[in-house]
Amino acid sequence: MGERAKNNLAAREYASIAVILLTGERVSSTYSNYSVAETEVNSRITSTTSISAAMAAAVVMVSGCRNGDGSAGKPVAAAAYRTPSGAVNIYAETGANELAPVAAKALPMVYVPNSRGGTVTEIDPRTYQVVRTFPTGRVPQHVVPSYDLSTLWVANNSSNSLTPIDPLTGQEGKSVTVDDPYNVYFTPDGKYAMVIAEARHRIDFRDPHDMKLVQSLRVACKGLDHVEFTADNRYAIATCEFSGQLVKIDLATRQAVGYLTLDPDAWTNYVPRQISRLLNRRRRSNAGMAALMNVPSMPQDIRSSADGTKFYVADMKQDGVFVVDPQKFERIGFIKTGVGTHGVYPSRDGKDLYVTNRGWNTIAGGRHGPGSISVLDPATDKVVATWPVPGGGSPDMGGVTADGRELWVSGRYDDEVYVFDTSTGKLTHRIPVGREPHGLSVWPQPGRYSLGHTGNMR
Repeated sequence: MGERAKNNLAAREYASIAVILLTGERVSSTYSNYSVAETEVNSRITSTTSISAAMAAAVVMVSGCRNGDGSAGKPVAAAAYRTPSGAVNIYAETGANELAPVAAKALPMVYVPNSRGGTVTEIDPRTYQVVRTFPTGRVPQHVVPSYDLSTLWVANNSSNSLTPIDPLTGQEGKSVTVDDPYNVYFTPDGKYAMVIAEARHRIDFRDPHDMKLVQSLRVACKGLDHVEFTADNRYAIATCEFSGQLVKIDLATRQAVGYLTLDPDAWTNYVPRQISRLLNRRRRSNAGMAALMNVPSMPQDIRSSADGTKFYVADMKQDGVFVVDPQKFERIGFIKTGVGTHGVYPSRDGKDLYVTNRGWNTIAGGRHGPGSISVLDPATDKVVATWPVPGGGSPDMGGVTADGRELWVSGRYDDEVYVFDTSTGKLTHRIPVGREPHGLSVWPQPGRYSLGHTGNMR
């Protein structure tokens, strides 16, 4: 074999290795794991030409092959989202106090999953007092209203179970076995529950009532997290926090139709960093955590503008939100908010988005960080106000009250819950709860049905 042929072969092999490093997936490669890749890198590098070609090929593979959409034509918003004037407003039925009959019967309560405590704390939103705390399962992540609003599901991630809560009484029922439920969403037609099996790299489509498995969709990205749905109800777009990507899913076929890397320029630098790491055999005291954090972008929550034309993706590594065109599946902007951007919640009229900044860019944070709430105007894509947490804090996940007057969010690393007055931005209450509170749900909330998470209502 000639020298040029050898270099070309090496380049193709490095490109495959780089794609494995970036995505965890094979791409026409004989390498099945990182340790094999490391051995081959050390033995097969023969020239700088090979390394350069590898970087270039990997960038093409990741940013080119992964960004295809597969959708075509101009999107038509679902008729249910059109106002009498003909304008699109996906939040039109979630205005202040517009409760569905079943939700209006619910006991007013804030449900707080304490991830490190394996419990849920119930808080009376009228008195701001803790009513009780009860055990659920290991690492409860989110409390999720069901599509028909009749049940609140506690996603017990490490116990592989969902615990139902009756919103009429606030009492828990018998847990249901479900594999790796980090989060739960529901398709807009109510036909399927979408269980986000983050550690399994899967979205499991299940019966929304008994949670029996219908189909599993494995995705080629890491760290599935949160989901939003397009205004035509045809697609779901999910965040992948450990690979800095979004994945777009056709709900009719229940298949992935495209991947979008949020910061391609940063990924260009990521490839040589990874190759250098392997060559130098650097050792870290916490290699697992370092590997998860060794990405330029970590997308978290994702929410739509009221008219459905823009999606806002919270990114805790970039300290802001990416703006994405959901139909073209392209990044169209970025808005700086605060440190550790995490959650996104629409106001009751849909004109503002409340963005939580939990004060840390890392998976494990400390106490009293520079947490805040940013108020974002989707009409201008500008931050119009910033609400600090006096003395520091870690606002994470939550929701807006039925009347729209308060924003409740968990203080993830401070073992407390924050209540903000949405008219003034002032923090009015700090309520101690269990260890590491996460995806709390304020209930009831306005809307005809729930698309999941802590109350993504329509």
